[in-house]
Amino acid sequence: MLQAIKAFALLGGEWVLVILLLLSLWALAVAWDRFFYFRERHVQAKGLGERLPALLAAGKSAEAKALCREVPCPEAAVVAAGLEVLSLGVEAAGEAMESRRIEERLAMDRHLLVLGTLGNNVPFVGLFGTVLGIIKAFNDLALSGTTGPSVVMSGVAEALVSTALGLLVAIPTVAAFNYFQDRVRRTLLNADRLSRLVLAHAQKLSKPKD
Repeated sequence: MLQAIKAFALLGGEWVLVILLLLSLWALAVAWDRFFYFRERHVQAKGLGERLPALLAAGKSAEAKALCREVPCPEAAVVAAGLEVLSLGVEAAGEAMESRRIEERLAMDRHLLVLGTLGNNVPFVGLFGTVLGIIKAFNDLALSGTTGPSVVMSGVAEALVSTALGLLVAIPTVAAFNYFQDRVRRTLLNADRLSRLVLAHAQKLSKPKD
């Protein structure tokens, strides 16, 4: 068992570079997907936020519902859920919107776990490759039968590439993860803002007319 572990360690860390490159492509694919997901919906939500308050203030529930059906964004989906059950009262509208809010959050959070996990662990993968490279370098030094540092220096320099690449992948990945988390937070806050307008509209409708 120990001999197998030693033989594995002496393979060096070059293969870790391949893993790091694959992980970087994975992170890039997720970031690309989430970027276009949020960019398209942000543009749609901006128009919704400008038109919906005026419709609700005018008491045009049907027009507001039609607008939400036309706009593909989380805020519209949340508001539409409340408008669908508006006739059942304030509490029903609130519960419906909260349920849809949770559903939309799950959709927005999709794949973000990948970015968070890679950002936290890719540096350790790079460090692992560096350790393997240094082990191989010192083993080569022992086999060379010389005490000169030149034999091991090139091996150590190559081994440090793994750590550098790990950091190069991790830093933008963490930045992307934080950016998308902020987009999720802002989207949910906007959905909450519009939901309160719907609840205010529902309260207005529930009041008996004089």
